[in-house]
Amino acid sequence: MQTRSMQTREARKWVDRAIIAVLLLMGIAMLMPFFWLFSMSFRPAAEAYKMPPSFFPPSFDLTNYQTVLDSSVPFLRIYWNSLYVAVLVTIGQLVTCTLAAFAYARLRFPGRDSLFFVMLIGLMFPAQVTILPIYLGYAKLGLLNNPLGLVLMGLTSSFGVFMLRQLSPALGALAIITFTGAWNSYFQPRALIESQASMTLPIAMDLLRGYMSQGNLSVVMAAMSMAILPVVLLFLVAQRMVIEGVTFSGIRA
Repeated sequence: MQTRSMQTREARKWVDRAIIAVLLLMGIAMLMPFFWLFSMSFRPAAEAYKMPPSFFPPSFDLTNYQTVLDSSVPFLRIYWNSLYVAVLVTIGQLVTCTLAAFAYARLRFPGRDSLFFVMLIGLMFPAQVTILPIYLGYAKLGLLNNPLGLVLMGLTSSFGVFMLRQLSPALGALAIITFTGAWNSYFQPRALIESQASMTLPIAMDLLRGYMSQGNLSVVMAAMSMAILPVVLLFLVAQRMVIEGVTFSGIRA
């Protein structure tokens, strides 16, 4: 019996090692696009389309990053716009969604479940359905070409209320998900903002790519490398909260 038990433990160890090895390979495969992005950002334009491609750049040249900062696109101002929108939207959703989630989870009032169901129906509608009335309303209020309009549009979220109905551990996860969503948002800023001084980073990538994508690919990669850093750093710092929050929400939903 003891020998069989030892064999079972040894077999489980090998299974665990195999699972870890597979997960490690999958993790490396998922990180490869990011490594390639940063590698491309250090290459001169002539190296961008070199065949066969090399994974490591010939040198770590910061010229592309300097080109981004010196371009006609006000990159630093746009960077600030993205940070401004993402931070305020995150704070707004943490406040409004927490209050609404507490009411739905802890308070008893007539029509509570019906209102919650109606709120969840809103998750079925894509942003393209609501953008026209938002655009017309913002035009009357003078909020077009204004980052504040993007903030007001994202101050609350049906998804956030649903997630926070499970409460505490989901709070950190919602903050990171909301920040990432606001930072990467493309459709609404593209529809509501034309001025370069008010743009956010996803729109700036279009400007740097140029008409028919004729811009310098290495420069675009340098801009994208700088654009994704806040989100990557945020996730690395708080990934445990994301995993615990989403897992907890799934169990208690």
